[in-house]
Amino acid sequence: MHAYALASVAVPVTAALYGATGVLRVRTAALRRSALDRWAAVLADPYQAALGRWWPNDPVQAAAARLVLDGLVTVNHRGNLSPAPAATDPARTPGHPLPEALLAALLRRSAPATLGSLVLRDAEFEAARREFWSGRPELLTVGEPGGRARVGLLLLCAEMLFYTAGLMSLQPDGGAEWTAAWAAWAGLIAQVIWFRVYDRSRGAGWTGDADAVAAARHGTPHPALQALDVRDPEAFRRLRVSRLRTRRGRNRGRPRRRTPAESGGPLSSG
Repeated sequence: MHAYALASVAVPVTAALYGATGVLRVRTAALRRSALDRWAAVLADPYQAALGRWWPNDPVQAAAARLVLDGLVTVNHRGNLSPAPAATDPARTPGHPLPEALLAALLRRSAPATLGSLVLRDAEFEAARREFWSGRPELLTVGEPGGRARVGLLLLCAEMLFYTAGLMSLQPDGGAEWTAAWAAWAGLIAQVIWFRVYDRSRGAGWTGDADAVAAARHGTPHPALQALDVRDPEAFRRLRVSRLRTRRGRNRGRPRRRTPAESGGPLSSG
């Protein structure tokens, strides 16, 4: 194949590839900005920002800390949570669905309960947590190239193989043909480099909204957790104990059965 023919196709194809990549880069940058704007309002809620964090910095622990700070719940040395008298005051609501759901779970119990037991066994509280989670928008993700893009990449690979074979068989004669041959080689090398440029332009390795969510996940702890740790470190420690205690024991939130001695009945002889 003549050097002029190879150069006349390889160079325009290369220019078209890099032009399309520039458009793709602009589109990816717009998606990133959209992702940040999309999550700015959601992550303004500190409970949403804490969603996905490991205990003890997760939203449940933060909700419990907020209830203790507001004087709606007390926690004893064993980690048992009890509603305070103010918990039944309609004017003293927590002001957020998650602490409200946790307080409602405690008010449904007929005896104090641990935070771990509520998380593990209270179906209504679990439903409220799921509803809170569903309030988040769907994540945008950057996946593999679609069907058309894959076909285009395969055609490009075929074109590169064809031109490589043609360039290897070239025998340029004269300065003009050598110039054309070098232009074709430069176009082919640029096409090889383009694959890496394409991956970066389409956002390979970027997971869309998940980047913004991950940044929030590694941020500072929930304000209620920070405030409780400063104001009442002992209550902060007790809440951690409360989360670790999951066994029902005698504190199952139900009326405890009275023994014959407690009810004043006759004692068994022996």
